[in-house]
Amino acid sequence: MKKNITAEEYLQKILSSEVRDNCPVRRTLELLSGKWRTHIIYALCQRPVCRFGELKKAVPRITNAMLTSVLRDLEQLGIVNREQFNEIPPHVEYSLTEKGKALLPVYFELAKWGDTYLAADSADKTDK
Repeated sequence: MKKNITAEEYLQKILSSEVRDNCPVRRTLELLSGKWRTHIIYALCQRPVCRFGELKKAVPRITNAMLTSVLRDLEQLGIVNREQFNEIPPHVEYSLTEKGKALLPVYFELAKWGDTYLAADSADKTDK
């Protein structure tokens, strides 16, 4: 896809063609799918480096096993970097890769959308 395409041009492209399996939107949504991936990426956006326990606190309802599993998936996808320190005591630190950091504008756009539309929705509910 061209990098300088506008949102309107992209919408027209979507409307005029069949949905493809290799659609970049579909592939990105699949990468971010799952209950915890976006939460973990967001937590890593807020801090340059996190240990396992810090991530566990940042995503409080996730189990240790699920956090481990999602971190492994994100590491395999090239979104998260895992660095193990063989010291006493040993520890592991997680951070976003360059590919993971490239998702930050996506989170920014989600925040703008949320500020615009979710704030309006909650105001509409309080007016009733």
